[in-house]
Amino acid sequence: MEKATRDAFGEVLVALGGEDERIVALSADLQDSTKAIHFEKKYPERFVNVGIAEQDLVGIAAGYALEGFIPFISSFAAFLTTRPFDMLRILACYNDLNIKIVATHSGLTVGEDGGSAQMLEDIALMRALPNMQVYCPADAIETEKIVRVAAREKGPIYIRLARAKYPVITDPNEPFIPGRGTVMRRGRDLTIVAAGYMVSKALEVAETLSKEGIESKVINMSSIKPIDKHMLKKCAAKTGRIVTLEEHQESGGLGSAVCEALAETGVPIKIIGVEDRFGQSGKPEELFKEYGLDNESILEKIREFIGRA
Repeated sequence: MEKATRDAFGEVLVALGGEDERIVALSADLQDSTKAIHFEKKYPERFVNVGIAEQDLVGIAAGYALEGFIPFISSFAAFLTTRPFDMLRILACYNDLNIKIVATHSGLTVGEDGGSAQMLEDIALMRALPNMQVYCPADAIETEKIVRVAAREKGPIYIRLARAKYPVITDPNEPFIPGRGTVMRRGRDLTIVAAGYMVSKALEVAETLSKEGIESKVINMSSIKPIDKHMLKKCAAKTGRIVTLEEHQESGGLGSAVCEALAETGVPIKIIGVEDRFGQSGKPEELFKEYGLDNESILEKIREFIGRA
C-alpha cells in the first residue's frame, strides 16, 4: 500500500478540527496541493487563504497563536522555509509561539516541478532555529501521529511532507514520541539511519546487503530535532559504523544532526544525500539515479564505506 504524506495531513487536520475548535488552518494559495483544502471545505470560518504572501502567512499565524489558537500553516517547502524565514525566526521561534509549519512537496520526489521547487535545504534551515522542532515522517501513518502530537505540543514545529506516495511501513499501534527513533530492522554489522521516504529505501537496501552477509540495523529517525542521541550512541557501540540516508543536502540535514550527536564517540559515519547540487526537472526515479540516491548507488557507497566494494 502507498499513500502520500500530504494526503494524510489533509485527513488528520480535518479530524483535529472537529476535536478542538482552537485549531485554524492558513495557506498561501496552495491549499489544494497541500490538502488543507479539506479543512477549508469543512471549517471555512477557521480557514484563511492569505494569497501568495508567505511572510503574511506567518505573521497572521502569529496573531492567531497569541490569541490562544493553534494555527497550522501550509505551503510548498521551497516557499514556506525561505521566503518568510525572518518571520519564522523572530515571530515564531524568538517568541516561542504555538505555530505548526507543515511543508509539502519537499525533496527530489517533487519531480518535474524542477530545481526551484525541489527543496533540499529546509531541514538545515529549520533545525538551526532555537525552539523549533523538526519532524520528517516515514509514511502516511506516521504523518497522522506526528500531526496529532504537534497539535498537543507547545511551540513552533516543522513537519516535512511530500507530494509523492510513500510505501506504508510503520506500525499503526506504535506511538510517536518526540526525540525517539524507531528500530525498523535489527542488525549487527552496520546501522542505517534514515528519515522520510529514505526509510523505505533503507529497508530495501538492508535486504540486499543481508543476501551479501551484511546485517544492517535500520532506524527511522523521523524526529530530527530533538534527535534520539541515546539510541544513536547505542547503535554506534553495537554496530561500529553508521550510514545516514536523506532526500536533502548532505550539509545541515539528518546526517549532520547524527554527526553532531556522535561527535565524541569516534564512530565512522557516512552521509548519503544530495552532494551540494540543486535539483532539476525529471521523474523522481530518474532524479534519484542522477543524484546517487537510487538503491544501487546507495549500495555501492555503503560497500565502499565498509570495505566490501
